[in-house]
Amino acid sequence: MKVKILADSASDLSSKWYEKLKVEVVPVHVFIDDEEYLDGVTIQPKEMYAKMRDGKRVTTSQPSPEAFKAAFLQSAKTNTPLVYFSLSATLSGTYNSAKIMEKEIKEQYPEAPIHIIDTGCVSLGYGLIIIRVARLANKGGSLEEIIEIGKYHAKHMEHIFTVDDLEYLYRSGRLNRAASIIGSLLRIKPILHIKDGNLELLENVRGSKRILGRIIAIAKERGEDFRNQTLGIVHADNESTASRLKELVREKLGARDIIIESLGAGVGAHAGPGVVALVFLNNKFK
Repeated sequence: MKVKILADSASDLSSKWYEKLKVEVVPVHVFIDDEEYLDGVTIQPKEMYAKMRDGKRVTTSQPSPEAFKAAFLQSAKTNTPLVYFSLSATLSGTYNSAKIMEKEIKEQYPEAPIHIIDTGCVSLGYGLIIIRVARLANKGGSLEEIIEIGKYHAKHMEHIFTVDDLEYLYRSGRLNRAASIIGSLLRIKPILHIKDGNLELLENVRGSKRILGRIIAIAKERGEDFRNQTLGIVHADNESTASRLKELVREKLGARDIIIESLGAGVGAHAGPGVVALVFLNNKFK
């Protein structure tokens, strides 16, 4: 029986991918001042970033356990294997929401073939995993193969990104006020990555002109065989920089398959407009 893949909107894939791959999506909740939206459903990234630039306060919350109920019930009632690959559990409560509903469903259907996997990844790094496992599922891959491939890609996924304005990281509690002021005055651009599911500062680069070259250099240090893998570039309303990065990725890394997407609310609400990230499989991937 074909395996069903479930994702949440923090995977930052555009709707065409979900439709093409037949992936069901649970949206992250977005709060802008006193109004509530659903990420990618009732608000799109470009609109969210425009509101952030206007000084609106943007926060997010994970989907409730109820958001997973319909998909989990269908799996249980039809005995259809379902795998939910989640956003990093250390950065969001979405994984825990899914686990709560899984427990509730299995009280009624103990043998329900529901599986929940924490990818430890974010944004398009998470999205590339969804693409890989959904393609495998659509080709008739077994449950065991899909879980194994998904975990393997999650283990080897690299996320290298920079932010345009340190103020947003300060507002979200990811950076202290002194560091944000000093960084802005010195024109320091941070390069961040994901380590053990957490967002961490990798290094600081002075001046925006050097930042993309340094991202490429880090990719060379950490990755290989770029011609034979899919790379992702994700941006927060920063298409021009994303396009320049794509050119460099083709020229310097020899990559052929590059996906560009917009950064959604899962990360974008905390990092702000201007973010650009490169995601790829590291050199431990074979």
